[in-house]
Amino acid sequence: MTMKEKSYPEWLTPAAGPEDLLDIVSRAFAGIRRGRETFAPQLAAHEVGRVLSVSTATAKVSGLPGVGLEELLQFSGGGFGIAFDVDEHEIGAVLLTDYRDLRAGEKVLRTGRVMDVAVGEELLGRIIDPLGNPLDGRGPIACRQRLPIERPSAAIMDRAPVAVPLQTGIKVIDALIPVGRGQRELILGDRQTGKTAIAIDTILNQRETGVISVYCAIGQRAASVAKTAAVLRDRGALVSTVVVVAEGNDPPGLAYIAPYAATSIAEYFMEAGRDVLIVYDDLTHHARAYRELSLLLRRPPGREAFPGDIFYIHSRLLERATRLREGLGGGSLTALPIIETEAQNMSAFIPTNLISITDGQICLSPSLFELGVLPAVDVGRSVSRVGGKAQRAAYRAVAGDLKLAYAQFEELETFARFGARLDPETRRTIEHGRHLRACLKQPEFSPVAVPAQIMVLLALTAGLLDTVPLEQMAAAEGCLSGAAALLPGDLCERLITAERLSDEDRLQIIAIARDALLSLQGRLDGPGADSSLRQKEET
Repeated sequence: MTMKEKSYPEWLTPAAGPEDLLDIVSRAFAGIRRGRETFAPQLAAHEVGRVLSVSTATAKVSGLPGVGLEELLQFSGGGFGIAFDVDEHEIGAVLLTDYRDLRAGEKVLRTGRVMDVAVGEELLGRIIDPLGNPLDGRGPIACRQRLPIERPSAAIMDRAPVAVPLQTGIKVIDALIPVGRGQRELILGDRQTGKTAIAIDTILNQRETGVISVYCAIGQRAASVAKTAAVLRDRGALVSTVVVVAEGNDPPGLAYIAPYAATSIAEYFMEAGRDVLIVYDDLTHHARAYRELSLLLRRPPGREAFPGDIFYIHSRLLERATRLREGLGGGSLTALPIIETEAQNMSAFIPTNLISITDGQICLSPSLFELGVLPAVDVGRSVSRVGGKAQRAAYRAVAGDLKLAYAQFEELETFARFGARLDPETRRTIEHGRHLRACLKQPEFSPVAVPAQIMVLLALTAGLLDTVPLEQMAAAEGCLSGAAALLPGDLCERLITAERLSDEDRLQIIAIARDALLSLQGRLDGPGADSSLRQKEET
């Protein structure tokens, strides 16, 4: 480019004379002078500490005199930690990232905020870690709001009674151990007895109810979490679910904050007036992670080597589950914590803590599991302390008879094993109990709707299923479920909303169930096979 082709600003051209250049320089100096006079330096004080020592998942930090408990700390290498122990001369920090990248002598900065997590509608259908980072490979999550993971629970005057049921779709739970929205119901049992399956079935049953679900996996294998996520996705429940994952190979600090982060996510929806279900799977790993961190930070161990405040750790987590009064939106947060027992020892330290915190427990029996009675719920040891008031009237009409019949059956079945001679009435009670236990069986990932449950349970209490061979109980239940789908719409509405089950509705349902079973028995056994049912009908 030649000199003639060069371009100049309008105020500086080759034709400018000495006077023009002098004026330009004067104006430039005047602007600099004004900027210097109006400039006010922005000074900010930053507290900088140093890493004294690093151990597995924890670090000792010096300096930072103004740090607060559970404040988020940032290391010069980009990692994060939480101020867990605040002493006079040093700070015990729990690391949330890989400790192998941290060295003694590195700088530590205060962030001025406690540990928080992103919340919002954008999290629905996503799989994240406790820090809010996506794990499903679908790109970043753009949430506009964050909440602290540790928040005070709702005040007593802000709470409402548990009066609305949370249908799990599992017959034995909805009928005998009902759960209400805003309740805390513990699920406990030995390893491999179906604890997670009950929680996943409950989440699947919320697809059409508008309930938001939060599944928090603590210390689980990545393969198990991937399988659970695939089940939720394939059955259409993931779109209304948030999955928070702290894998087994993650730092114990992530396992410790995982349930608190998941609860803050759930509280966002609850405070917006939504009903939320949260599953902690499981708090055994959470307690072990807290014990590991505490012992690394030299906290004195208590009973069974757990620090004495482990009860407070879990109580302040589960107390956040509640139902808000209508003035605050009427939202609810229902908690289903899972705990693992050893040899059915419910009197161990952590199980007894959680039993005393929650509003009831669903106990799973390995003996029933080995017998193929799935879900393996031990009705005698399970209880729901507040869910009965939230149970639908149609269930209450049959629940008392079912509990009494099941308890009598278990007593008599144990007695009959000794080979004693039984009278006809006792044999009928045992046979009815066997049909009851077969009726309460349910395949995994197959929640049952309310009308179908009511029809099956009413047919059971009326004795219509006692003449059905045990090997044909599954076919009989399928037939009754099909008949329930054809019930009149007004009858289905009354089953869900009515305050009591009228005699007319009961008789109508039993008559429909009887006709369905007669038709099934006629198809299976040919002409004349329905004589036993007809004889019972005449009786």
